[in-house]
Amino acid sequence: MNDILVSIITPVYNSAKHLETTIKSVLAQTYKNWELILIDDGSNDDSLTLIESYIVTDSRIRLICHPKNLGVAAARNSGTKMADGRFIAFLDSDDSWDDEKLTVQVNFMQKNNCAISYTAYRKIDTDGEILVRKIDIPEKVNYNSLLRHNVIAFLTSIYDVKIIGKRYFEKIGHEDFAFWLEILKDNHLGFGINQVLASYRIHNSSLSNNKLRSAKYTWNIYRQNQKLSFFRSLYYFSNYIVSSSIKYIKK
Repeated sequence: MNDILVSIITPVYNSAKHLETTIKSVLAQTYKNWELILIDDGSNDDSLTLIESYIVTDSRIRLICHPKNLGVAAARNSGTKMADGRFIAFLDSDDSWDDEKLTVQVNFMQKNNCAISYTAYRKIDTDGEILVRKIDIPEKVNYNSLLRHNVIAFLTSIYDVKIIGKRYFEKIGHEDFAFWLEILKDNHLGFGINQVLASYRIHNSSLSNNKLRSAKYTWNIYRQNQKLSFFRSLYYFSNYIVSSSIKYIKK
């Protein structure tokens, strides 16, 4: 199983506070055949110094430097261009993985020959305390079901370059949502592993905490990015509002 290289793409922007936890969660993976591509996106804190300290200790850690901040879409695109792995995974610089994450997911993808996989996850606060122990996810998702609600948490996702090719991000709010919609539109399916394998850190400034802005981005994806009709957009947007409301009530 370890013969498949997994490329992990991690944009970094002023992330020194939590970045070491993120890197250590990759180093602790029981699956060893990976490369961690850290894209320093014009940080002005100690992020770059921290990255450089890890590069000299592990050759699997690679660095891309943006001289100025270009945003998360550009950073992920830079990482994707450099990636050598058959599988591409995403991990933001304040989130972390459980030790078995890659082992479980790569084994699942090989066994089921699937192009995209994602897992359940927990939510934690800025101090690492658990806020929500498990966010359940569906067994399968296609284009139409994803339009109703984005069930693919980006920190849990992996896709197979051999099946769908390298994919890139558009600079738009909710880049991850638009990213998966474009892939699933090509008749691909995403498959879920309903096991908690990652920790998503919630900040006061997190997009999920700004519900109005999140709703605006979602509407723009329906109308501008996916070019759905007004009434079809309204249908899916209503589903999104209901799903989001249920999620926050459960919290």
